[in-house]
Amino acid sequence: MTPDSLRAALRGVPEPDWLDGALRRVAAEPATIDRFFPAAGRRCGRAPLPGAPGWSADEAARALLLTALPTDHATHAGTRYRQGDAAEKRAVLKALPLLPVGAAGTPLLHDAIRTNDTRLLAAALGPYARHLDPAAWRQAVLKCVFTGVPLAVVHDLDARADGELAAMLASLAAERQAAGRAMPADATHLLTRLREIQEA
Repeated sequence: MTPDSLRAALRGVPEPDWLDGALRRVAAEPATIDRFFPAAGRRCGRAPLPGAPGWSADEAARALLLTALPTDHATHAGTRYRQGDAAEKRAVLKALPLLPVGAAGTPLLHDAIRTNDTRLLAAALGPYARHLDPAAWRQAVLKCVFTGVPLAVVHDLDARADGELAAMLASLAAERQAAGRAMPADATHLLTRLREIQEA
C-alpha cells in the first residue's frame, strides 16, 4: 500500500474536503497533527475501504496525516502512538512502512506485541515487522498462535519462518496435545510445511 493508493481509496469518505485541508495544514504546520489525528475517525468514518483491503477509512486518513509531515516522522509517530487510543495506535503501526523512519519505529512494535490487544498484534506484524530481529519475530508469531490471530496477517511469514520457529511450534503442539487441545489449523499447516522443508 502506498500513500497514493490510500488517497485514492479515500475519495469516497464523508468529508474529503476536511481531509484535504488537514493534510495541507499538517504539511505547513506539523503541530496541528495533534488536533487532526484524533478527529480522523469522526470526520472520515471508520468503515473498511474497498480500495485498500485491510484498512479502514480512519486508519488510512491517519496514515496520510503522518506521511504529510515535512520532518520528524518518527517523533510524531511515537507521540501519536503513546497518546492515542487503540484505533490510533493501529493506524500508527500500519503507517510505519510508509514513513521515512528506518528502524526507529521498532519500539512501537515491541510495545504492541506485549499488549493483549490482538488487533495491535496483527497490525505490528505487517510489512514494517521486517525490522524485528528473528527472535522477537518468532515470539510474535507464536503469540499469534496463542491468541488466535490468523497467521495470514504475518507479512513474509513463508520467507522468514525457519527451523527455530518450527521447533517452537512443535513444542507448543506437543503441549496442547498433552492437554487435549488442538492447534489452530493455520499453525498446523505451517509446521507441516516447515517439517517438509527440513526433510527435503
